[in-house]
Amino acid sequence: MEIKNFVRMFEDSFRANWELEAFTDYETKYTLTYAQVAEQVEKLHILFQQCGIQKDDKVALIGRNSTHWAVAYIASITYGAVIVPILQDFRPDDVHHILKHSDSRLLFTADYIWDHLDENELGAVRAVISLTKFKPLAVIKDALPVVDEETGVRMTLTPEMLSTETIQQLFDRKFKGQFAPDCIRYDYKDNEEVASINYTSGTTGFSKGVMTTGRALASNAQFGHEVRSEKYGKLLFRGDRMVTFLPLAHAYGCAFDFLGNSTIGGHTYFITRVPTPKVLMAAFAEVKPTLILSVPLIIEKIYRKQIQPMIAKPPMNWVLQIPLLDKVVLEQIRKKLVGVFGGEFEEVIIGGAAMNAEVENFFRRIHFPFTIGYGMTECAPLISYRHYSEFKPTSCGQILSNMEVRITDKNSEGVGEIEVRGDNVMLGYYKNEEATKGTFTEDGWLRTGDLGYVDADGDIFIKGRSKTMMLGSNGQNIYPEELEDKLNNMPYVMESIVVQRGEKIVGLVYPDMEACDKAGFTHDDIVAQAEVIRKEVNSQLAAYEQITAIEIQAHEFEKTPKNSIKRYMYK
Repeated sequence: MEIKNFVRMFEDSFRANWELEAFTDYETKYTLTYAQVAEQVEKLHILFQQCGIQKDDKVALIGRNSTHWAVAYIASITYGAVIVPILQDFRPDDVHHILKHSDSRLLFTADYIWDHLDENELGAVRAVISLTKFKPLAVIKDALPVVDEETGVRMTLTPEMLSTETIQQLFDRKFKGQFAPDCIRYDYKDNEEVASINYTSGTTGFSKGVMTTGRALASNAQFGHEVRSEKYGKLLFRGDRMVTFLPLAHAYGCAFDFLGNSTIGGHTYFITRVPTPKVLMAAFAEVKPTLILSVPLIIEKIYRKQIQPMIAKPPMNWVLQIPLLDKVVLEQIRKKLVGVFGGEFEEVIIGGAAMNAEVENFFRRIHFPFTIGYGMTECAPLISYRHYSEFKPTSCGQILSNMEVRITDKNSEGVGEIEVRGDNVMLGYYKNEEATKGTFTEDGWLRTGDLGYVDADGDIFIKGRSKTMMLGSNGQNIYPEELEDKLNNMPYVMESIVVQRGEKIVGLVYPDMEACDKAGFTHDDIVAQAEVIRKEVNSQLAAYEQITAIEIQAHEFEKTPKNSIKRYMYK
């Protein structure tokens, strides 16, 4: 597959799909055509010029999925800037840290997030722009002077220079009412250059900004346009409908729901609120998406709410044990489940974490059209995929044609660490040479941190994860080490580990018994103190990271010779 230039993909899409609808905010029905997106992108380019933004400057973006989020992203990429998407769930101090660490010059933010940020903690940011109407929220007093490109005059940046009225006047002066497809001309940016920096975490000690090239982003988007399977053809088509509910600040949802769909001429509907099963089912019924991307927990929630109560009833349970009769019932269940997702989709692609075995087995039994892919932020994100009709149960699909995979340090069963290289792999972590060096082998392979094996057809089977990352219900990354750091800093805590049980985050705590004895604590006092600790730690965490319970351990955790906790014993 010859990879197209990432910026040129947007140019081509705007020209080819000028009259088609591009983005819709599902709840409000606010919709932009490709022509209107292109116009807003041009206006933001003028705003960038007003701010003195240069090629490769960093532009940060934080807020819920929306048409304006998408426009700000595209405008930054096509201007030649580096986009820095930030999860809206990050705490203010985490956002401040990322803005400083990334050297961001401009910040697009939702108004409700800006209300909680400190203007004095934005690092090199020159101006803050609202995602509501692209109006300026703040111009930082200490911002560097802006140099007018035509006159060379150094000017102090003011809110008036960034107002929607000023930007409209400059736009009208530039295009004189003749804005058309032929006006779309973006400066060339090589695919080997950094296009985005995605932070895997907000907290200082764990921040890793993944430097993703235009090549990697284009490769992922183009995969959907050109490669699904030799037998079944493409994944995405012009005019496709997508319901986007995974966070766009994550590589998974961004790559296909947004980038892949918008560069082929599809129509993306953004869920701008919490994607509960009720909200999603209403959107699926109305939009009738042609392709659905999800994480396991969303699918598992729908299964437990829609299917499990039905098959758990005694009459239904009895029928499912009878040969032939069970097929009739299972087919009816399949039709119902397909209807839940809108009834017009090609397949459901599931990624981000392992799927519950019970749910996967049942979906296989009813021949539901789903497949499971494998990827990571460091690969923007795709590593492997197979069309559902060719998918091998318990696998994560086939390694992509433009990627390579190898297994190192195999055990007797052929299981070892999965390492990959190819077009989708990142350049490294921004301003973190140590982490970059530790993630790549000396011969240039990316260590995924996952354990598994590869069969003769190139299909990947994951047997376990050496990494400890957990996944929130809406696809957010949760790093237990961060939560454990906070727990271990609490009084009366000796050590802790954080585990995921279903949808719940649970803290396992071994108390500092000496401190408890000095305080005269009884067992009931320790339990009560654990609840105090839980609430205090939760006040420092994002909503998706909340610890739902703390379990007191009677003994110290089992350790390795290196004195590391044997996590696998407590999952």
